[in-house]
Amino acid sequence: MDRRDFLAQVEGDYYNSLDVEGFSLMMKNPSFCYKFYWLEALVRLVNEGKTETTFDEIIDRMIVSAWYTVTEFHIHLSGIVSGEVRDGLERTVDKLQTISGLQSNADKDLILRALKDHAAEIRKEKSQLTNMVPYRALAGFLGPGVNWENSTRLIAYIREFDRERKMLPYVLGGSSGLGREVYISPSWAAFINDNTVAIMGWISYEKLKWLQSVNPEVPGLVYKLSHPDEKNRKLNGVHKLWDKIMETSPVLDVFTGRRIDPADYAVDHFIPWSFVMNDEVWNLSPMDPSLNSAKSNRLPEWEPFFDSFARNQYLMYSLIFEAPFRKLFTDLYKDNLHSIWASTDLYRPGNSEERFRNILSDNMRPVYDSARRQGYELWKITG
Repeated sequence: MDRRDFLAQVEGDYYNSLDVEGFSLMMKNPSFCYKFYWLEALVRLVNEGKTETTFDEIIDRMIVSAWYTVTEFHIHLSGIVSGEVRDGLERTVDKLQTISGLQSNADKDLILRALKDHAAEIRKEKSQLTNMVPYRALAGFLGPGVNWENSTRLIAYIREFDRERKMLPYVLGGSSGLGREVYISPSWAAFINDNTVAIMGWISYEKLKWLQSVNPEVPGLVYKLSHPDEKNRKLNGVHKLWDKIMETSPVLDVFTGRRIDPADYAVDHFIPWSFVMNDEVWNLSPMDPSLNSAKSNRLPEWEPFFDSFARNQYLMYSLIFEAPFRKLFTDLYKDNLHSIWASTDLYRPGNSEERFRNILSDNMRPVYDSARRQGYELWKITG
């Protein structure tokens, strides 16, 4: 939902009393991702019945919202400059995970508890996040000619502006630092509660556009803004195909070289699912279940493991044109084979093993390298 769609959806009586046009500009011209997470946090707090909050509470909610996107998927919230993370919210999330040891799938309550336990250690990072966004988010209401350089004068200007026109979603209190109060207008709180679905859809759309622009190599980014539903994983058909293959031919584990036990194996992604966000058959291979757990969402080293992976893929390819493998393979089209290059080039009849391997490598290696650049850790196999 873009800004025009949002305005169309909430058009009505609110236009008579609230500056909805100004509200629709709250995420205009971002320089960092902060505006999206700031407004999202405000909406969630209003939904909880709060009309008074603080910078500290809002920043904590921003960290909770960004947690899974940053820690699990390694999404850069505002890009990278000279090899360094540009975004303060991302740096804060990274630091909190490092000092707290929380996993990427930690829930809201665990993250909030860690924020409380480590408040002194991350105070500087959290304070930096309040430097501009609480004020800049109101730019669409305040209009041109505002002096943004002095926060004390800005707060006074915002209060006077709201006193004269009664149109701002919030004003700021007189406390200092992270304790500064944020007072949300009751009228705007009613507007937010009445239009939460439209507002959150609009925020998600604008956030997604921003994140995709600063993470151009990342596939499936729309699925990486929140914890995914594991029920959507589609591996049963691939497992059935490998079951049948193992009835006729031994299959070796990509990472150990040992024969896979047909009664006890996992189907695993060579390039982590958390990066590709799909279950394409060309990225899947049988694997020892204990190694699958150890590998988690890390990348195996390309050399020597890609060669072993490609050999398993070619074994599958060499059988899929024969009955009964053909039916099991075509059953994968719905859930596990959507890449055009795989359908038209990789899995077409007549490929030699060398040509098959080259096609697979030429298409997988750029994705693998993108994951490395995005910050995915290499898996060092031990034992």
